Amino acid sequence: MKKKMLLLNTTVLLGLGGVLSTPAYASTIQDMESQKSQIQNQRQDVQSNIKAASDELTRLQAEQDQMKAQLERLTLAEEENNKKAQKTEADIKETSKQVDQLEKEIKLLQEKLEKRNDILKDRARSMQESGGNVEYLQVLLGSSSFGDFVDRALAVSTIVDADRGILTETKNMQDELKTKQADVKSKLASLEDMKAELDEMTVQLAAQKKQKDALAKELKDKEAKNEELKASLQSKDSSLANEQSTLEQNIKDQKAAEEAARKAAEQAAKEAAKKAAEQAQKAAAAPSEKADSSSPKAAPKASSNDVAPTSAPAPKASNVVTVGNRWIGNSAYVFGGGRSQSDINHGLFDCSSFVHWAYSQVGVNLGPLGSVSTETLKHAGTQVSSSQMQPGDLVFFDTYKKDGHVGIYVGGGKFIGAQSSTGVAIANMSSGYWKQKFNGRVVRI
Repeated sequence: MKKKMLLLNTTVLLGLGGVLSTPAYASTIQDMESQKSQIQNQRQDVQSNIKAASDELTRLQAEQDQMKAQLERLTLAEEENNKKAQKTEADIKETSKQVDQLEKEIKLLQEKLEKRNDILKDRARSMQESGGNVEYLQVLLGSSSFGDFVDRALAVSTIVDADRGILTETKNMQDELKTKQADVKSKLASLEDMKAELDEMTVQLAAQKKQKDALAKELKDKEAKNEELKASLQSKDSSLANEQSTLEQNIKDQKAAEEAARKAAEQAAKEAAKKAAEQAQKAAAAPSEKADSSSPKAAPKASSNDVAPTSAPAPKASNVVTVGNRWIGNSAYVFGGGRSQSDINHGLFDCSSFVHWAYSQVGVNLGPLGSVSTETLKHAGTQVSSSQMQPGDLVFFDTYKKDGHVGIYVGGGKFIGAQSSTGVAIANMSSGYWKQKFNGRVVRI
């Protein structure tokens, strides 16, 4: 009987041990842990790529914002320059009308003077034939021109009153003619300057339009790349979320399976122990057998701790040459711009207003902002030789007119100024276009 009981207890324990060891689950847990480690490594790589992509998106967005701001400035500059071009054209038309009117008046005066000239000639000839005043004839013969004759004749005191009236009227007409002719020349010169200014403005508008179109295309390309990058990020993020969700669900399912296996093992152990106890009790109650104090004790109750738990894995004046750098790439050229706070706030300058602004930032006043021009600036300081040029000096260029452009020398053969095609920028005056246009005028403030 003792042998039978020993065999029974051994069988129960072996069977219980087989239930509690669950090699299939152990293998699954090991695989899950390995998979989880791999996914965690992949996730770290993806998160690193997402961060890099996010940083690139931030950089691109900042660049887009800057380009949009520049496009807005160029659009505003284009509108302002168009207004000025239209006004200049209107001024040219008005001046042309004035010139036409003056030329008509000059023609009438010349016709009247010709008539006066004929009258005076007839009177002089009549006087000569009739043996008239010798002094009057000497004046007539000694004059070098008709105008000289009139001046001489008026000085003769012996002229008859009728002749004096004709001569005085003729003199006034001559003076009026000279005044009108001078006026016409002045207006024509002004007209030529306005025309040159308009031509230059047209070139500048075309350059700004080209720059604006190039920026718009560049912005569009960057936006397309930005959208592509954004879509890629969203795809990566979605893939990562799916992997994470799958992993979490697998872990949850595995934990549930482990818990179910643990409870089943506990229940099997209880039932096996109960059955063993019942069989032992029946054996002890049999009359042919005696209790044996050395009989093996019932197998101890299995503890839940027998199942190994799974674990989860773990300004000075000298600064004038650099003070304008803030506007490089953030400004636009406007003919006559930069003379209001609104223009300055938007970075809209022409060459002379930029120079005025730059010097004002270091405490130097170059006169009223509203009337600043290349003409006022070239008289604002001391003229020095170009061989003695130093940073901070004003340098002048002959563009659409003499001294039509001004900038601030920064050294190394370069100057900073508001250029028509770039806005505020540093340009090279030791070669190319600006070397050809530099006229040698240097003004030290």
